[in-house]
Formats: sequence, C-alpha cells, structure tokens
Amino acid sequence: MTSGLKNVVFPVRDLGQAKAVYSALLGVPPYADEAYYVGFRVGDQELGLDPNGHRRGMTGAVGYWEVADIAATIKAVTEAGATPQGEVRDVGGGMLIVTVQDADGNVFGLRQSS
Repeated sequence: MTSGLKNVVFPVRDLGQAKAVYSALLGVPPYADEAYYVGFRVGDQELGLDPNGHRRGMTGAVGYWEVADIAATIKAVTEAGATPQGEVRDVGGGMLIVTVQDADGNVFGLRQSS
C-alpha cells in the first residue's frame, strides 16, 4: 500500500532562519524555495519547511508516506482506527496530501504523487 517514508515537513516560524539552518545541516541548497514552502532533497528523501504549519495546527515534524491511492489508504487506516485531519489537498503538480492521527494521537501524513 505504501512505498516508503518520502518526506518530512517541519513547521517553522522564521523561514529564512530555518532555511539557513537546514542548508548548513544538509550541505545542499533547497531545490524549492517559495514563500509557502522550502524543500531540500537528500538522496530519495525530502525535507520540507512549512511557514504555515503552526497556523494549520502542526506541533512538530510530520512524516509523509508515499501511497499509490490516497483515497483507498485513507479508507483503510480509518477503518483501522485512525482519523483524517482535514481534507485531501492538492499542493501543486498533482501531488495530494493529508494528515492522519492514529488512536494514540500520533500524526502522520499521506501523499500521492501524480
């Protein structure tokens, strides 16, 4: 059902400062550098910075699992006891995302690439 953990997104308040910190940590510049998202690629992993994350209720980093069919995966995890946090969103380029909370309150994300 999933093809692996592909992306971890951190909510940040100061995008410029966070970009500097993660550029220094990762040793690479961001591949995406927008006012709404900064993304770094290291191998087949992506680290993202979301300046709107806190406003959307993010309290820490969220790992996003790549799935082939986001609707089917939401159905499966909901039937198993998880709760979606909002609606599926298209974040550009046909990529769909949603966050889900498990029965213990842990949050994880699902993403479906186009």
